[in-house]
Amino acid sequence: MLKPIKKTICLPDGREITIETGKLAKQADGAVEVRMGNTMLLATVCSAQEANEGVDFMPLTVEYKEKYASIGRYPGGFLKREGRASDYEILTSRLVDRVLRPLFPDNYHAETFVNVTMYSADENDAPDALAGIAASAALAVSDIPFNGPISEVRVARVDGEWVINPTFDQMERADIELMVGATYDNIMMVEGEMNEVSETELLEALKVAHEEIKKHCTAQIELMKEAGKETKREYCHEINDDELRADVREKCYDKAYAIAKTGSADKHWRNDAFKAIRDEYLEALPEMTEEQLEKYSEDQRTAMVKRYYHDVEKDAMRRCVLDEGIRLDGRKTTEIRPIWCEVDYLPGPHGAAIFTRGETQALVTATLGTTLDEKIIDDVLNQSKERFLLHYNFPPFSTGEARPQRGVGRREIGHGNLAHRALKRMFPDAFPYTCRIVSDILESNGSSSMATVCGGTLALLDAGVQMKRPVAGVAMGLISDADNVKYAILSDILGDEDHLGDMDFKVTGTTEGITATQMDIKCDGLSYEVLEKALAQAKEGRLHILNIINETIPAPREDYKPHVPRLVTIEIPKEMIGAVIGPQGKVIQGIQEETGTVISIDEDEKTGVGRVEIASKDKESIDKALARIKAIVAQPEEGEVYEGTVRSILDFGAFVEFMPGRDGLLHISEISWNRIEDMASSGLKEGDKLTVKLIEIDKKTGKYRLSMRALQPKPEGYVEREGRPRREGGDRGPRPRRDGDRGPRRDGEHGPRRDGDRGDRGPRNRD
Repeated sequence: MLKPIKKTICLPDGREITIETGKLAKQADGAVEVRMGNTMLLATVCSAQEANEGVDFMPLTVEYKEKYASIGRYPGGFLKREGRASDYEILTSRLVDRVLRPLFPDNYHAETFVNVTMYSADENDAPDALAGIAASAALAVSDIPFNGPISEVRVARVDGEWVINPTFDQMERADIELMVGATYDNIMMVEGEMNEVSETELLEALKVAHEEIKKHCTAQIELMKEAGKETKREYCHEINDDELRADVREKCYDKAYAIAKTGSADKHWRNDAFKAIRDEYLEALPEMTEEQLEKYSEDQRTAMVKRYYHDVEKDAMRRCVLDEGIRLDGRKTTEIRPIWCEVDYLPGPHGAAIFTRGETQALVTATLGTTLDEKIIDDVLNQSKERFLLHYNFPPFSTGEARPQRGVGRREIGHGNLAHRALKRMFPDAFPYTCRIVSDILESNGSSSMATVCGGTLALLDAGVQMKRPVAGVAMGLISDADNVKYAILSDILGDEDHLGDMDFKVTGTTEGITATQMDIKCDGLSYEVLEKALAQAKEGRLHILNIINETIPAPREDYKPHVPRLVTIEIPKEMIGAVIGPQGKVIQGIQEETGTVISIDEDEKTGVGRVEIASKDKESIDKALARIKAIVAQPEEGEVYEGTVRSILDFGAFVEFMPGRDGLLHISEISWNRIEDMASSGLKEGDKLTVKLIEIDKKTGKYRLSMRALQPKPEGYVEREGRPRREGGDRGPRPRRDGDRGPRRDGEHGPRRDGDRGDRGPRNRD
């Protein structure tokens, strides 16, 4: 019999989150289903009993997946099944991974897999806010060692009010939107974007989120107790030798401290110097005794030495900073590395810049395109288009590694997303172009994502994009001792300071406020006092970098570069979209071929009008295409004169195309003031170009009457003859009276006879 256990969490707005275990996926080490409204996530966790040989790290894999069936949709593509992970799924996986990873025991090295799958969805609730609590709850009801629980919530300020786990509609109106991950005691991860908010407002958002997370953690602890999983599995994944550990420290610490104190800015020299200390120790090791050989092998002893030396190197660097205020490259804790940057670096791109800060360098390009270049997003819950794109590339040569580059990894997607969020709110609202930023990291020694933000700003300004304000970013670090009694906040951290330190806190913004942030905490706790000081120090660094950007390019280019395509956008009535496109696209294709332009048309769902975008490097081509389109969508007006083309000749007149797609009747009586007996004698033929006047639009039928004679001088003494109203189809209507004319006719008779008539035949006998 099933014995499910369920816990309920009530959000401030009345919505409920339920966590249930014991019903699904019972073969996994831990499994829970989390529900909020129509959204349901299933989280499972499995961990190997033993670690693989030689593994001295935590081999954790977090996968977040969304099923298209969760919202009643089919996947795209030929196979009609879920394929590679989308960017959204990868970013959600990273959000969960970054909170879980630091909380596993340092000596736990068994392969561990966390899988979170969305099986049901609500179109207005974001599922990523539930992925963290689902993964943590699955670990809580398992026997896997974990120093949690944790939870993640999204906090947003909507219309001045704080909202926990806002809907998609609320997120669009939010000026602060953060994802926060934390344990009951400490914040572990922050990521989000803002509309140039202050440091105080950011701290307030963190406090609101943490208060909610405490409730989530309490519910998980209760769930763990009821499931009987308070006691976790025993494990032994490391072989240790305390005597060897002490010997490594005794013989290597002073040497490592001396290297850390040199203050060399050369990363490769420093790495080689640290490695030489370790290699020297390994070479001096005596042969293993029989007692040692009984405990471990030669390879295992070498692995232990490397692990113990890493701890020595880490401690030497940290004490050098805390005790003497000396960083690895010799800077002060608040000092930013030397910066040089240059715009218009490449002639081909629409915008290009080099941004170099210390040993980190980004080559950033900006490309301006048309609506046809928009990114089409077809995720499970998000079907939209993106007009501002940012891609981040991290080739192996940037760190001097000799290995192949195998496509885009999770790290590149995550760093690119952070830079995209930093810049997008400063992108102009009514910008007509689609814009793609590409950042290629050419050198890397920390803060490459922040170099992307700074280089991206320079490239946009070089391309002539009228940004609301320039954006810069800086990465902050933290070195602390036990219980944070003594700590140092580091500005613009190096790669080693990130790796060996306690915090990586990236902050981007303008002179007016913060636009995006990302923080990962690696220590047991971080007070709000420390966070406040880190934010204040980050602001100083950001303003310093913004001054350098302003000196490099004080304002955007006044005009785009010559090879940037020019764009003209016009609005047309919704009902005219089909006329511009034409049957099977023939009209729009013909205009593009004739003018050499690129034309795109779509319907604005909000305003209900058609938007036509014309792009070309040649203004004359745009003008030609614009004239053609305006002619198609123009509305005919009575009394206006048009240039037309004869399309067909009939007995009673000619049909003339006086506007694209619009034909009017030029009746035989409207060709000339002189009487024309038949169309053969009119002199008109198909294809002739005519100047005509629109004399009438029939209000009932919408048909058009055209005239040529209305544009000709009226003959002197001309008298319009009376008669029946003119009809289409052969009745010539009123005609001018001339000598020899038979005069007006009446129904049933030919009128009075005159000289030259054939005789009076009298009325016809119809019997």
